[in-house]
Amino acid sequence: MGWYAKDRARERIARLSEQGLDLVTFWRACSEALAPAVPYYMAPCWFTVDPASLLVTSHFQEGLPEIPQAWLAQEYFEDDFNKMTDIARSERGVATLHEATGGDPGRSARYGRDMVPYGADQEMIAGLRSRSGEVWGAVGLYREPGRPLFDADDQEFMQAVAPSLAEGARRGLLLGEATDPEGPDVPGLIVLRDDWSVESMTPGVERWLSELPDGDPNRGELPSAVYAVAGQALRTAEGSHAPGEVAVARVLARTGRWIVLHGASLVSDGARRSAVIIEPAHPARISPLLMAAYGLTVREQDVTRLVLQGGSTAQISETLAISAQTVQQHLKSVFEKTGVRSRRDLVGKVFFTHYEPRVRDNERRVAVGRPARGGPVDRIQ
Repeated sequence: MGWYAKDRARERIARLSEQGLDLVTFWRACSEALAPAVPYYMAPCWFTVDPASLLVTSHFQEGLPEIPQAWLAQEYFEDDFNKMTDIARSERGVATLHEATGGDPGRSARYGRDMVPYGADQEMIAGLRSRSGEVWGAVGLYREPGRPLFDADDQEFMQAVAPSLAEGARRGLLLGEATDPEGPDVPGLIVLRDDWSVESMTPGVERWLSELPDGDPNRGELPSAVYAVAGQALRTAEGSHAPGEVAVARVLARTGRWIVLHGASLVSDGARRSAVIIEPAHPARISPLLMAAYGLTVREQDVTRLVLQGGSTAQISETLAISAQTVQQHLKSVFEKTGVRSRRDLVGKVFFTHYEPRVRDNERRVAVGRPARGGPVDRIQ
C-alpha cells in the first residue's frame, strides 16, 4: 500500500505541475497529494527561492499567514542543523533533522524554539530542484512525537517528486508575473486555441513578440517559435490526465539577446489550448540589484552571488577559475562596500534588505488572491 500511494502521488504531482496553476493553488493541491504518500503533521511548509541566490522569496503554510521574522533570522544569521540552503545545494537534496543531529534533534536551536512549541518532533526538508539543476524552492514536512521517523523511502520519494514540484513552482511564478506585471522584463503569456487563434495575451507581450525574428503581430501573425512550442506541447498531450511535456525554445532576438519560450498544454477543462510563456533567457535580478545598491563590480557580483548560495572559498575559486587569494580580495572589497564584516552578515544583509520585503509583499498578495512574485525587490531600500 505504501508504494502504491507513493506512485499515485508522484503521478498526481507531475500532472499538477503541468496545469499552469497559480502558486498557492499548486501548493495546496500538492499538500493534499503528499498526505497519503508521506503522512505529515499539520501542514507542509512551502518556500520559493531565487535560483540566482537561493534566498527565500515566498513562504506558504496553511494556517500560518506570516512567517515569523525570527525563523528567517535563524536561517540566515545562525549556525544550525538541516538548514534549507545547505540541503538545496547538496547532492541528495533532501535530509531529516534526526539524521543531521545524529538522532538528537535537541542539538538544534530551532528544534526547541520553533518546532516543539508547535507540537512537532521531526523535520524533513527537500530542495525543489528542476531537471536542469536550478533550485526553485523547498518544502518542510513535520511529524509529531510518537510517529515513525521519516525513512529512506520517504526521502527517496521526495527526491523523485522534487523536479515536478520545482517545475510547478517555476511556472506558477512565471504565470503570476505575466498576468500581473512588475517591471520591464516580466514574462509575457499568450494562450492559443487549438486552431492557433489567440485566446488571450497579457499586457506588454507585444514587446516580446516584436523582438522575435519573424512574425507580424500587427497583422495577427505570431513568430514561428510561438507556434513551434505550442504545437510541440499539444502533440505530447493525451488529455486532461496526461497534459504532456513542457516545450522549450531558445531564440536570438532582433536586439541581440536570447529569449526563452515555454509551451504547455492546457487541457484540464476539456478544450485543447496551449499557453506560451516568453521571458528573457537570464531573468535573474540579483546582479543588477547588487550593482545599483552597492556599486559592486561584475566580478564582485559573481563572488557575492556564490556566497549567497553557500559556496566556500574553494568552490568559488573553482567556479570562477580564480585563485583563493583573489576570492578573498574580492570579498574584502565586497565587505567594505556593503558595510559588513563576515559572509554570514553579507547574506543576512542582502536577504533582509532585498528579499524579506519580497516575502512580506507575497504574504500580502496571497491574502487577497493575487499571484506571488519571484526574485528580490528591485527598488533600493
